[in-house]
Amino acid sequence: MTSDYLTDLKLGDYKKVNSGKVREIFDIGEYLLLVATDRISAFDVVLPDAIPKKGAVLTQMSKFWFDRIESADIMGHHLISADVNEFPEGLKVFRTELEGRASLVKKCEPLAIECVVRGYLAGSGWKEYKSDGKVCGIRLPSGLRESSELPEPIFTPATKAVTGHDENIDFERAAGIVGRETAEQVRDLSLKIYNDAREYAISRGIIICDTKFEFGFYEGELILIDEVLTPDSSRFWPADSYEAGRAQLSFDKQYVRDHLETLDWNKDYPGPELPREIIKATSERYLEAYRILTRQELPY
Repeated sequence: MTSDYLTDLKLGDYKKVNSGKVREIFDIGEYLLLVATDRISAFDVVLPDAIPKKGAVLTQMSKFWFDRIESADIMGHHLISADVNEFPEGLKVFRTELEGRASLVKKCEPLAIECVVRGYLAGSGWKEYKSDGKVCGIRLPSGLRESSELPEPIFTPATKAVTGHDENIDFERAAGIVGRETAEQVRDLSLKIYNDAREYAISRGIIICDTKFEFGFYEGELILIDEVLTPDSSRFWPADSYEAGRAQLSFDKQYVRDHLETLDWNKDYPGPELPREIIKATSERYLEAYRILTRQELPY
């Protein structure tokens, strides 16, 4: 039986090497084990409540996209397996905690930037545009409204904040952090992956507004890592209700963000508790996104 509500995890003698906003990372020798908990963060703050089944959705949806990217021969990735039956024997005693939500991955050197692609104007991009008509230094046409589709997708990198909030940066600053050749590579790959995913998703009735990718080097090769095209790393909008000029309905954690924006909260720790109906509705949105995009029910 799989646990559908997990917020913290210990795996016996296996060493936990990092505990992120959502993921617990364990060193198991040749590989790493990434475990997606049901924790949820908003505005870079981990909230005190968790979203049931969320970790399984993130892991299994990432696997779906990794498989698609590999089959399209776009690039390599870090995923070895998301099947507990294929994990080392010592991990199988933790099947209840790991099944559905854990990934065995290659050890690599992550890049120190996040690679964001925007196809529509929302979130921090919309706020930047309203201020000076630009997003991450890219001048956009005048007259765009909230949720407007951009003339073409744009690459808008960000820093990775150890504490506090990530910061949107322009391409030149990103190149200064990771090197120009690498920055150009991840820009081009990010746009290619986004465009392929966007075309597929719209055929399923979902608009991918924007998304965040992470890359790393493994044995000298640039590969895709972390999660990919999930409701945590992307904004998913139902295409049948899309209308520029307003905020959109969503299948992602924007629903939580929208609720938090109505509160008297400064977006620093500690985060506020979520009402039960917000937790339930958010879980349902994650599961619905999985069903629509993969054409399957979550098997865990």
